[in-house]
Amino acid sequence: MRTTLDLPDPLFRELKAQSALRGVKLKEFVTDLLQAGLAHDAAARTSPRARSPLPVIRKATGVRHPALSNREIENLLVAEDAPDGGA
Repeated sequence: MRTTLDLPDPLFRELKAQSALRGVKLKEFVTDLLQAGLAHDAAARTSPRARSPLPVIRKATGVRHPALSNREIENLLVAEDAPDGGA
């Protein structure tokens, strides 16, 4: 089937150069690229997604952690990044 594609000039030049380097016609090269892209897309849709790890639940220790203000957290982060390590 014939069709017309409107490609940006740099993309067309790259396609033409790559097909010449491979020694194949532009039509064959573009067909191969499209088939590979569609196969990759189909494989991505059919493969199961990786599951997130389950949350870790720890036993309560009864130790209370003080609530810190944003300013206190910022000060801790700045001290941690200091060249002397906040010491």
